[in-house]
Parts: sequence; C-alpha cells; structure tokens
Amino acid sequence: MDGDGTRDARGTHANPVPRPAGPPEVPPAPPPVPPAVPPRPAGVPGASAVPEHTPRSGSAVATWLDTERPAARPGIWRFGYRPPEEAPQRVAPVTVVGMLVPLGLAMLVWSLWQRGVTSYQYALLRLFTPDDWWWGGTLASPKVFEGRNVPAPGAEALVIYEGLAFAALVLLVAVLGSWRAVVSHYVTRRPQPARALLAALLALLALSFVFPDAFPVVGWSPVPVVDPLLSFTVLVSDGYDLMASRLYTDTLYTVVTLLVLWPFARLGGWLPYARTLLAARRAVPAAVTPAARPRSQWPALRDTGQHEAADLLTGEVARGGVNDVDCARVENAFSAARRGATLDAFRDTVLRRGGAAWTHPSGARDLRRRTARHDLLTGQVRIGRWAAAEQTPLPYRDAGAALDPEVLGTSLLAVGPPGSGKTRGLVEPVTEALALQALTGTCAVVAVSAPGSPLCDDDAFDVIVRIGDRSSVHDLDPYAESDDPDDAAAILAEALVGDLDTVGAQGAVTALAQLLGPFRAVHGRFPSLPELHALLEGEETALSRLGEALAASGNDAMRRELDARVRQTGAPGDAGRALADRLALLNRPVFADFFGGRGKARPFSLRAVAHHPLRVRIDVPERGHDEASRLITRLILAQFHAVVREGRREHFVGLVLDDATGAVTPQSVRRIQRLRSQNAGVLLALRTVGDVPEALHGPLYGAVGCRMAFCGVSTWDGGRFAQAWGTEWVETTEVAKHTVFADQPMTRFFHAVRKLVTGKAVTTDAVTVRQVERERWSASELAHAVPAGHAVLSLTSVKGEHAPPLLVNLRG
Repeated sequence: MDGDGTRDARGTHANPVPRPAGPPEVPPAPPPVPPAVPPRPAGVPGASAVPEHTPRSGSAVATWLDTERPAARPGIWRFGYRPPEEAPQRVAPVTVVGMLVPLGLAMLVWSLWQRGVTSYQYALLRLFTPDDWWWGGTLASPKVFEGRNVPAPGAEALVIYEGLAFAALVLLVAVLGSWRAVVSHYVTRRPQPARALLAALLALLALSFVFPDAFPVVGWSPVPVVDPLLSFTVLVSDGYDLMASRLYTDTLYTVVTLLVLWPFARLGGWLPYARTLLAARRAVPAAVTPAARPRSQWPALRDTGQHEAADLLTGEVARGGVNDVDCARVENAFSAARRGATLDAFRDTVLRRGGAAWTHPSGARDLRRRTARHDLLTGQVRIGRWAAAEQTPLPYRDAGAALDPEVLGTSLLAVGPPGSGKTRGLVEPVTEALALQALTGTCAVVAVSAPGSPLCDDDAFDVIVRIGDRSSVHDLDPYAESDDPDDAAAILAEALVGDLDTVGAQGAVTALAQLLGPFRAVHGRFPSLPELHALLEGEETALSRLGEALAASGNDAMRRELDARVRQTGAPGDAGRALADRLALLNRPVFADFFGGRGKARPFSLRAVAHHPLRVRIDVPERGHDEASRLITRLILAQFHAVVREGRREHFVGLVLDDATGAVTPQSVRRIQRLRSQNAGVLLALRTVGDVPEALHGPLYGAVGCRMAFCGVSTWDGGRFAQAWGTEWVETTEVAKHTVFADQPMTRFFHAVRKLVTGKAVTTDAVTVRQVERERWSASELAHAVPAGHAVLSLTSVKGEHAPPLLVNLRG
C-alpha cells in the first residue's frame, strides 16, 4: 500500500509512469492563508513524534479540517456553508382582523341566542321532532311531567339542539376567521418544545370552557358540550338510570377530555416529540458522554482502533506538517482500507511515513500555484457566487458556486464568446481541481489546451504532450495502445471522418480495419501515420509488399482482408479516399516525429488514465493547423471514450476540452451520455453553438447534464439554452385601472371636483392573479441581461439531483 509500483502505468516505454519534463520538486512554502480558505502546505511535511497532548489552537490545516461542511444542494460551496434561515413571516393585519371580526360577531349571535330574542331559531328543531313533545301553539315550549320520573324529550332535545348550534357556530368562525393559518403561524412553525407548550396552553384554555368547575379561577358558564351528550343519553335510554351511574359519567367525561385534547396534541406534535425524548433518553448512557472529537483528531481512525496512527496524524496536523492534499489522500486510503479489510497494512504505512504515505507517483504533494479555492474533502472547486436574483431559490442566494465530480460526471457544456471568461473562470479552475484530486488518488485528468493557450502551469501535470513541438518529452499514441484492429480502426475513423456526413462511419471503420489487421499480423504493430497514409492512397509498392509478406506467412484470413481493400480502392463510395485526405493533415513535416513517428519523444497512451491517477495535458498546434487541431481533438475524445469504458475503477476520469470546436460528432454525443455510468465526464467549451453541426444541437444539449451560458452569447445560442432549460409556472399579477362612471348627480359632482383638484379621473383597480408558463431564461435575456463576468449555470448530479439555471457571479 505504500507506492510499491502497483500504481505504475502499464507502459509504452521504459519508464512505466510518465514523469514531468523536469525532476519533481517539492513545492515551496507559500504565505500563510486565512482560515476561511483551505490551507496550503507550510513546508515539507514529514513524520514526527507524537505530542503529549493535542494543542487547542491548531494550525490552518486543523481549522480547515474542523470547519463544518453541511449537506447542500448541487452546486453550493459546502465549506463553511450556513443554510440561510427563512425570514419570519408576519401575519398580515387583514388576517388578524379577519380572525377577530367573526369571533366578535359569533359572541354577539350566541348571546342573542341564549337570551331567546326570537323564537324562530327553534323552527328547524320543531321540523324534525314530534309534535307531542311540545305544547300546542308554541315553537319551543316542551312538555314537562312534574312529579314523575319520566324524561321530557322536548327539554332534552332543546339542550342537544343548542349544542349542535354551538358546534356549527364554532366551525363557521374557524373557517371564516382563517384560524388554521393563524394557529399554524404562531404554533406549528415554532420549534420544540415551544410548540408543545403553546399547544398545551391552548388545550387548558379549551378545557376551562368545557369544565369550568375544574378551574376555580374562572367564573364563566360551561359551553354546551357535556350537557348535550348527557341529554342524548337520556333520549336514547329513555330514562335517567345511566345518569346515576358514576362509571358511565366518569367515562363520558374522560372521552370528552380526550376529544378536546386530540386536536391540540396534533397541533403541538406531542407524540413525535415524546418519541424523540424517549429515544434520546435511551441513547444517552448513565455516564457523561464525552464530547465528539473534531475532525483534526481523526475520530474515524480512533473508532476502528487505529489510535497510534490517529495520534501521529493529529500531531502532524497540529504542527502544520501536512497540507490539505495529504489529509484528503490519507482519508481516501483509510476508506479503501476499510472496504478492503486491510487496516493493519494501513496502520503500518501511516506509522512509517506519516502524512507522506501514499504520495502520488510523481512525488508531488501539492501544486506550485493555485488560482482557485479548493476543498479536497468534498472534491469541490469554487468558481464564483450565486447571484441573489429574484428567481434564485433561497438556499443558493449569496452562496458560493462550486463544481465537483458528482456534477462533472454528467458532463458540462459551456458556451461563450472569446473574452467572456470561459478559460479563466471555468476551464482552468476545473483543470486545477482535477489535478489536485489526482494527487489524492481519486481522479485522473486529461486537459486539451486551446491552440496557443496552455492550461495551468507545467508542473501541475505528469505528462505534457506538445504535438508539433520537437522539444516535447512525450508523444501521443494514435491507437491508444489498442491490441484489437477493429477498436483501433473505430478510434481513427471517428477522428478522421467522424464529422463528415458524406462518409459512412461503418464504411470508414471497415476500410481501416482491412489495413490495420494485415499490417499488425506482419509487423506486430500498427502502422505509423505515413505508412497508413500510403496504404490508404493505394500505393502499389506498399500494398504489394504487405501482400507478399502475408502470403509468405500463410495468413490467408488477413490476405483476404487486404485483397478486399485493394478491390475497393478507387471504387465509387470508397471511404479510403476521404480517410487519406484527412490523414494527410497529420502527414506533414511538423508532425513527422509524432503519432508513432519514432522521434525522440516517448510515446504515451491515453489508456493509462483509466488505470492510474495521472495528470495529462495535450497542447495542440498553435497556428496554421486549425483543421489538424480539430482532428487531434476528435482523436483524443474518441480515445477517451474508448479507454474509460474498460473495467471498473475507483477514481474519476475527466476530460477538459478548452476548445471543442469540431470535436462533437454523432458518435461522441451518444458516448457522452454513457460516461456518467462509467465514472467519467467531459467538459466541452465552445465559442458558439454554431461550431457544432445543427443536427447535433438538440442531442448535444440532451446528452450533457450541466449547461453554462456565459455573457455575450448570441440570441441564436441563447435560444438553444432556452429550449434545453424549458419553462416553469409562475404567478403573475395584472392590475387594470377602470374609470368610474357615476349615475347619481351628487356622485358625479364629487368626481368632477376630484378630477379638477387632482387632474386625474376617478378609477378603480381590477387585480387579476393567474398562473402562466414562461421560459426560465429567454434567448433575449441570455443575450442581453447577463452582466459581464457572469454566467447562467444549470447542474445535474450523477444521482439525479438538479439545480435550476441560475445566475453566477464568476468574480464573486
């Protein structure tokens, strides 16, 4: 587990792991960094003795480790993030008045009811009760049998009727007075235990109205709740026998009490709160629970019994002997050891090498220079700040905007004109983040620079391929170290003619395979580009020599392949001519020492990034070779798609194309969709969507999960983003003013005087509120409303979480 060669790239040259052009150097100590920024190395970290105690005031690394990183939605910078709290909403005065007015009217109505102001209030009761319960000529005079133990059904019916009227009045007041909204605002939204206590106080108040005798301090009469139930018992049993039973009356009082308490128990959340308290009491042991250790003391290691390793790492963190890259690398190694049940080997390596364990094969433990803020524990890089616009959701307002492999795994398409900040604000920070994560063993990166604009510093990469530059240390293998002629032919065909509609993809692959297979069978290798160009051109010398070698070896199958290619050469619809014409762009003197041209540069295969956390940068030719640069970019993209689908790996593989002009083809669009399941992703930067064939606009926007429109895009480009982002339902309010025409002479006189004084006609407002479907961002807004230094970004993570298109301040 200690860099014993298991991470070495299976090689295409003597040194399996490609090294930088110069010897690796330990980054010098940068100036101190404030605690709010993830720390840089304070020097050359090394192992040291375990301190007797852990100092309270730790280094910048300890502060960085102990900073909270709460869970957040995609695209939010989690380092030190504090979810915003919603501003307390105040109940509108109209709502309060609307609650009090029905309550006052109800009290007045109930007072008049009890006084019997009118006898017509009992007309409904007489309609549904027998006439022999009442004295003739009256509406509500029940017959009472004096001296006899016989219930008076009319009197009992009056009590029940009064209870029903009271219940209907309470329900009407609650509905008209918006009691549910008021109670929800003042009680339900409060945290526990305040919510439970408020609900309990309201429950006691309600019980005081139902059982006032149980509260000596109150002096009002009971509301008709218990008496109607007792009268109903008398009517049903046709006697007072149950009324004399103490068991029955106590049971009835208990049921009434529980029914009164039930809505308040739900309002206060009594049962869930009681379960929470009970669970907390069971979880807390009798002894005092020690405080949770901060992350800088490596509590995860201590929980698994690795106390010696934890003490050693804690001491190095306290003295500043490690940086954020070392901490992230050790944590990743610990996670891998725990999954693989190799904790003993993990402990031995940590005790032997401390924070320098599992160092990247290049020997680098940090970058010489950082241009962005990184948090390696979450894998995020901060690219700006979410703008506090009206359409921005509350969690995103003024929060940091960040990218990580979770969202880059769905691939990102960035469109913006030159000078809009694509390279400086997006491509370079992402490349730098992936290079840092490669030092922790969790990522591999391939960065393809735009012509004449190398990405990041040279020391940030293990392999730098400068195509067309004779001083380049490394060369690019055009076949990606493939052993299968069909796979190699598919890669080359995609690079050479993948953007041509006139050449069939399958025909190009077949034509190349008919030459690559026989050549490899004879020479044990694939042809160099000049040799392949001669074969595609149909030169008789090259073809006859290859055919004679196949005949001498007795390989009849490959000889038939070559004969088929010879017969098709020059025939109508032959893909060989188009392949040869495109290949001629790379068969130039400037590229003579590259693509397997046997120059001084060491060949490098892109297949190595699928097996090792390498950092690779490929610089395409600067000037005069625009079409060749696009062809090389397509070749790299095709190789990337071919190598990332091999096997299963733990680390993320990212491809960054600073200029993806001409790289998008029908095949590449289909393969981009599969990258999220292969733990890989692509960043495509374009000056305009017009650099992509129009037929691929829709499929490209559908294939990527993240889309970014920079300031200055044209309305045509903005229209594509608007279609991809779709629409949403919004609530609109329209106010129309209508002139008031009065019919009465006096009213017309007052209106005339008012118009004479104010100069305005008397109007009334007609307010219309409706739901309409509108574009999230229109093409005109993207073209003209995005300020300089800003961009509109939408994100999708590999888990399916979404962030809507929001405005990002790249300078924040």
